Order: sequence, then C-alpha cells, then structure tokens
Amino acid sequence: MRLPPPDRELSPYTGFSRAHWEAAADALLAAVEPYATGDRALYHLPGGHTSWSGRLCDGLEGYARTLLLAAFRRDETVLGRYAEGLAAGTRGIWPRVEDRGQPLVEAASVALALRLTRPLLWDRLDESVRQRAAAWLADALTAEPWPCNWELFPVTVAGFLLEIGHEPDACRKAVARGLERVERWYVGHGWYSDGPGRAFDHYNGWALHLYPVLHAWLAKDAGLLDRYGGRLEAHLADCARLFGGDGAPMHQGRSLTYRFAAAAPLWLGALTGRTPLSPGETRRLASGALKYFLDGGAVDARGLLSLGWLGPDERVVQGYSGPASPYWASKGFLGLLLPPDHEAWTAREEPGPAGRADAVTPLPAPNWLLQSTRSDGLVRLHNHGSEDVRYDPYYTRLAYSTVTRPAHTSYDNSVIVGGDAGRTRIVPLGAGPDWAASRHTVAGGVTVTNLVVARGAVEVRVHRVAGAAPGTAVRVTGWARTEGVRSELSPAHGLLAAADGGLTGTTTEEPATLFAALARLTAEPDPSPLAGTASVTASTSACASVSERDDDAHDVTIAWVGGPAVRFRFTGAGVSPAPRPPGASG
Repeated sequence: MRLPPPDRELSPYTGFSRAHWEAAADALLAAVEPYATGDRALYHLPGGHTSWSGRLCDGLEGYARTLLLAAFRRDETVLGRYAEGLAAGTRGIWPRVEDRGQPLVEAASVALALRLTRPLLWDRLDESVRQRAAAWLADALTAEPWPCNWELFPVTVAGFLLEIGHEPDACRKAVARGLERVERWYVGHGWYSDGPGRAFDHYNGWALHLYPVLHAWLAKDAGLLDRYGGRLEAHLADCARLFGGDGAPMHQGRSLTYRFAAAAPLWLGALTGRTPLSPGETRRLASGALKYFLDGGAVDARGLLSLGWLGPDERVVQGYSGPASPYWASKGFLGLLLPPDHEAWTAREEPGPAGRADAVTPLPAPNWLLQSTRSDGLVRLHNHGSEDVRYDPYYTRLAYSTVTRPAHTSYDNSVIVGGDAGRTRIVPLGAGPDWAASRHTVAGGVTVTNLVVARGAVEVRVHRVAGAAPGTAVRVTGWARTEGVRSELSPAHGLLAAADGGLTGTTTEEPATLFAALARLTAEPDPSPLAGTASVTASTSACASVSERDDDAHDVTIAWVGGPAVRFRFTGAGVSPAPRPPGASG
C-alpha cells in the first residue's frame, strides 16, 4: 500500500495524518473493485474459507462492508459504483433478511452507509430503486436477531428507514425493542456484556456503543445522546488503555480479524464530543492501530485484508467468517466523517496511556486488571470476569496482552487441576488498585479461586484449589512464548518448576491447597531476576466469622522488594484484601 511520507511534525508517534487515512481507504476500495460481479451487487473476494452462510451471503458481505468504507470516504465516484450494485442487488440477487441470518448484519451496514451519504447516494437513485431497497431493508424491522450485539442491527436499519419515512410505526417499534433488549446487558462504568452472561471484548466499542451513539447523533436526539454518549465517554477512559505502545489492540475476544475496527469508538467520541481523550491522543491511538496492522502485513500483495491478524491466521477465524469479513475494519475509518479542520486531525499527537507511565488499573465492570509498562509499551489484561458460554481460549484464559496470542495447542495462562483446564462459569470476586480475583469450578465440583497482584511488569498469581482429592496434580502456566518478549514464570508457594516451563504441585490433605507463582511478560532486554522481585508467604487459620465456610482460611502476604507488603485472605466465600501485617512498610 502506497502512503504519503510520514508527517513527524504533526504526528511524532505514528507519522500518520488525515492524508494517510484517505490514502489507505482509497487503496482498500480500489483493491476490492476487481472482485465485484458485473452488476456490482456482490463482491466475491478470493480465499479458501467460505462462511457457514454460504457464498451468496459472503458476496453480499463484501458489498455491504466495503460500502461502509466508501460511505466514510465520501468519494462520489466510488459511491456511484455502489449505487449500481444497490440497484442490481435489490432486484432479487441479494438473499432476503430473515431471522438470525447474516443478511440482517449486512443490512445494517447498507442502511448506515445510506444514512451517512444520503445526499450523495440515496437522493440520486431512481424512485424504483429506492422502493426496492427500502422493501429489502424493511424485513430487518421484524427479523429476530441473535441475543447479542445483533439486537442493534434492526435499530440501525430502522433509523434510516424512519428518516426517509418508510413504515414509521414499525421503525419506532424496532428501535424501542432493540434498545430495550441491549439495556439489559449494560453493567455500568461504560461496559456492556455482549448478550447474556459476561462476554466482554472489543464489541463494546465497535458495536454496542457505535450503533446507539451514531443513531442518537444522526437523529439529533439529545436525550438519547446524553444517555449513550455518556456511556461512551466512560468506556473510552478504559478503552484507551487497551492499546499497546506499538498501536496493537488487545488480543482478546472473538472477531479479531476486524482489526482496526478497534479505532471506531475513539473517533466516535471525537465526532460526538463525548470523549475524555484529547484530540491528539485520539488520533495517536487510532492511527497507531491502523499503522500497526498496515506495517504488520494485514494487507496482502493484492491490497486485500486477509482473514487473520497481522497476516492470514486461521486461529482467529470463526465459522461465520467469510473472505470479506475482515472489512468490518471499515468501521475504523469513522474519523473521516470529521472535517479536515477538526482538531482531531489538526492537533499534534499526544501519547496514549501506555506511553505515559507505568499503570495498574482495575476495571470494575468486566472485573479486569490492566497492567501497562511505559518502557516497552506492553499492556496486559488480567481476566477475572469475562468468558464465553463455552470454553474459548480468547475469553477464558487468566491473562491476555497486546503482544501475545493464546496458545491453541497448549494452555497458557491457566490453572489445570487433575488434567482439567476448563474455566467457565467465572464468578468475579472484585478488583482493586493493584489486584483482581475470581473463582471458577472444574470437574468434580472442585473450585479454583484466583488472585493476581501486579506491580510494574511483575505479577503474583495465587490459586486456591478446594474440594480436590489429596494428591491431585495441579499445573500452573504463564505467558505463551512470543518472539521479541520475555515470558517468565517462577514458583513462589506450593509449586515446583517443570521441564517444559510450567509449574507443578499436588493438593494436600487439607480442605483447600494454596499455590502461588511469580510471572512476568516484558520486552526489557535485561530485567532483574524474577524470583527476587517479591516473596509470598502463606498461613492457615480458622475462619474468623460464621459467614465464612467451614474450611480453613488462607492468609497470603506479598512483600514487594523495595515496595510495600500487601495481605489477602482466602476463604470458601472468596478472597479479599486484609490489613497490612504489623511492621509492613511502603
């Protein structure tokens, strides 16, 4: 991809300006054009992976998701080509929008693009085309979505159809129904679960905030914008911390092949004025994400986005992914809706959170602990509250980062009890200034209570295994080995080093057995020895109150070398900070 020379005066961190974003958009749109059908209704991008919806739906996806990019770019010539495709597709080529079908997803992208470009595209169409397009979209008003961010697709379609006066009563019902359903999943502090349960990931920003906020903004509904814009502002304070110093988004959750869609909520905050971020920080984070992927090989020799992360990668491909699925990355170009003289484009870049200072930050809603280090720009996410309904390595591991990838053939960042590495039905137990904790259950009703305490680049991980038969094998693993960074794990209590880099131990005759380890993920070339960064001591004592279960409590003291000592109490009910032991300093 050919981009303009870097602008280091305006953008000292990335070198990217608006011109770079425009050039990238133009290149991506030009690269997909040869794969359009003759009538431009479908875009059949190359690739050996067909989604479970089939080739026809995949072709519609190619049209809809690249149309969204064209809408943000607002190039009238390119939009004219998509107008031809709209006229042809609505003659019966496109599959109908039905309950829980992929066309519902793509209808939302088509509707949003038409709403954003109405004077340039919709208003120039023949009346017969408008009638066919409205009729095709209208099926989305009553189509039943999957119970997740899909609930917002009928809302998005309805917003456009309401604007053009098509079936207004049905549109209002669709908007009210979708927003009401999503409201059940708002957990506060700017965070939604993506459906029932505790599925927290990037969909918070590029879907669950994007669609309601854009709808409220486009409808000029001040009340809705106050509600959803306020939530977006709260979310962005956390979201900004999920980008590494190299621009990488957090490698956690599903649909990672959407890549720089992660920049969408950053631009959305600037577009609506609902952001805690400065204009220079907004552009630095968004441009950093785009640059990370372009430099890393996300675009192949044909100029196409591959199914993968930095390049083709089957590990991040879901059954619903087709060759054009990565083009939901188009959402990352939302900033092109801002005029060239907007301060998000004209302000000098400022560092993001990972580039300003070391930080350990609890996120109460998802019950995460974020740990970042300025010297190497790494961000680590300690997961004590997010999971999928089934075991998924992108949701249920203990930790994720901006540089590592979950291992699929082994279990990184896991506690394996009696051969069971499962971690579902996670119960969050709280998060504080430097810690987070959770509990889960494995086979045979064995419970595992997990605590992480972080300082700098170092983590102390403590695991309490209760209900296992004496002599049950316990295995603790750390960060996956990754080129360019150091992954370290050291025993601290109840564990011994194993030849393969993990740690092993066995449960005792006691009702519960405690295990502790030191872990570190760092790109520092010569860090101090991990084993000397902290010490962990544990003692067993009778439960202090009748509210605690009958099994013994464990008191754990973590003494940081050159820093404070902190104390936690584990019981059958959970884990919580305890007062510092007598004589502790720091």
